[in-house]
Order: sequence, then C-alpha cells, then structure tokens
Amino acid sequence: MRRRLAVLVPDVSRLATFFHAASRPQYDPIQSTFVLSGIVGLGKVISSTKQLPDKGIAWTTMLESPPERTIASPLWPSPPDQLSLTAKDVHIWRASLELPAAIVQTLRQLLSADEQDRADRFYFEKDRRHFTVARGFLRKLLGRYLAIAPAELRFTYAEHGKPQLASGLKSDFKPGLESELARQLRFNLAHSGGLALYAFTSIGEIGIDLEHIRPEFTGDDIARRFFSTTEVACLDQLPAAARHEAFFNCWTRKEAFIKAKGMGLSLALDQFDVTLSPDGPAALLCTRWDQKEAARWSLKAIDVGQGFVAAVALEAHDWQPSYWQVDEESLGS
Repeated sequence: MRRRLAVLVPDVSRLATFFHAASRPQYDPIQSTFVLSGIVGLGKVISSTKQLPDKGIAWTTMLESPPERTIASPLWPSPPDQLSLTAKDVHIWRASLELPAAIVQTLRQLLSADEQDRADRFYFEKDRRHFTVARGFLRKLLGRYLAIAPAELRFTYAEHGKPQLASGLKSDFKPGLESELARQLRFNLAHSGGLALYAFTSIGEIGIDLEHIRPEFTGDDIARRFFSTTEVACLDQLPAAARHEAFFNCWTRKEAFIKAKGMGLSLALDQFDVTLSPDGPAALLCTRWDQKEAARWSLKAIDVGQGFVAAVALEAHDWQPSYWQVDEESLGS
C-alpha cells in the first residue's frame, strides 16, 4: 500500500525503514488527514510528532496491496438519476480509486492548476492517480448536486485548511444566479486502501474518515500518545482480537469529529472521548473544553466493507443517511 501522511508527522529519522518521503512537501486540505494515514505497524518506533511549517509532507509505504475495485451491494446501491438533499439528508458515497489510465486522465482534466500541481508532487505514480481520482470524483459529485460543470467549481479554505465552495457559483439551471444549494452544501472526503468516501449535506458542518484495518498494527503506543486516558482504558479492557478494530474505530471517529469542526491540529485528540468498542454504537462522549458540546453532535459508524472502518460526524441529530456506490466508469467518462 502507498499512503500519504499530511500535517502531523512522526520523527523522520526513526521511520526511514518504513517510509519514503516525497520529493516535495504535500498538503491535502480537502481530506485534512493527519497522523494515522501512512503509519503502518509503527507503534513501537514513533518517538515524536511535529507540524511542519509547510503544513505537511507526503509519505508512501509499500506494505500492502489495495483491495479490488468495488461493486454495488445492497448497502451501497447505484444512486437515483435525480439527487435531492432535504433538510435531514446526509448522502454518503463510496468509490474505488483504482481505475484505468484513460479515466484517470479524463478526471485530471477537471482539476484546477493547483490541484494538478499537488497531484504531481507525489513521489509514486499510484499516489498521483489516487489523488487525481479522489479530486475528480469530488468535482463530478458536486457538479451533479449543483448543476455546475465540475471544472468550473472553485474552493476556498478556512484557517485550518477545511474546504468550502467559493461564493458566486452559478447553477446551469438558473443562469446568472448564485446556486442556493452551493451556499448551503457542506462536504468532506476521506480515502484509504484504494477506497474513497464522500459525505454531502445541507444540515451543517460534516466530517468523514476512513481507514483500512492493518492486523499487523497494534496501535498501543500511538493510542497512549494521542488518545484520552478513558479511551486507552477502554482499549486495554478489550480482548486482543478486538483491539485492532477498536483502535481504528477510535481513530476514525476522532478524525471525523475534528474534520467536521474544521480545527485541524489546534484541537488535541486527547481533549475529547469517543466510543470505540466493536460491539457498541459510535458516539461522542465528552468534550473537555465545553461540557455541553458533545450533546450537540452525532457520530455514526459506516459499514464500508470487510477490512475497513469509517465514521461520519455531524453537529445535529435526527438526520437520515443514504449510501450509494459511485459508478466509477460512467462518472469518470
């Protein structure tokens, strides 16, 4: 597997055996992924972390192969012809990033110059393809919701890198008028192990995260470094066979919440608690800076498929998720 690590980076000298740094710094504000993405079986060698001045660096590992391309399933059916986001809807899409070269090239043509430049900075060709496909599908999906040509979409970024649609986007259905949905639409993206997840809603800020479970990675040392004492205690009480999934449950739920908040590394991971047991529901239990905030949020685990865990976070309750599989070849055409 070849993965990226953006924003928070382990001590480079201790990880040289496992990682190859990209030739140039790379930061992915759309995904806003940090720490775990790229760390594989390294719980006993991490000694320190830091935020690089340029906000990130691209990493690549070669420790596992991506899964085969995904197909529609009862949980992930093909989408309807017409997409509509009501006041209670959250739409979640799953896509494979392993596509033929011709489709990748078609999607690349939709990207802005700065997105193409970020793709080109990755050291390995596979990482360049995955970045290109992930961004291309994001533009395609946003274009379907907004009736705007994917290449015409423009993004702006908040203080800590969370993206949003630029103001002034015009719907093809209402020439000359700014799309009302474009002002309301919130979205987020995550990808891992050759899969991508996208979340769209008009309810409020949303965050999504996805991780591929690696059985060789216990995560104990990383858990003690980044998780809260409550979460570490819960992890320690679980049978050894359940700890891998529990660790990644905790990680994806924390990252989904941080991405929804849009606060990046300014929000320490040990300052809030989430559930992690494989047998229990996802939930935000406690936020230490505000005892009332946790009650305003909901977390939901996502069944992506065997070997993966994922979660979505939203500052709302009583919302309805819908799950769809991206038709990679038709959307990539």
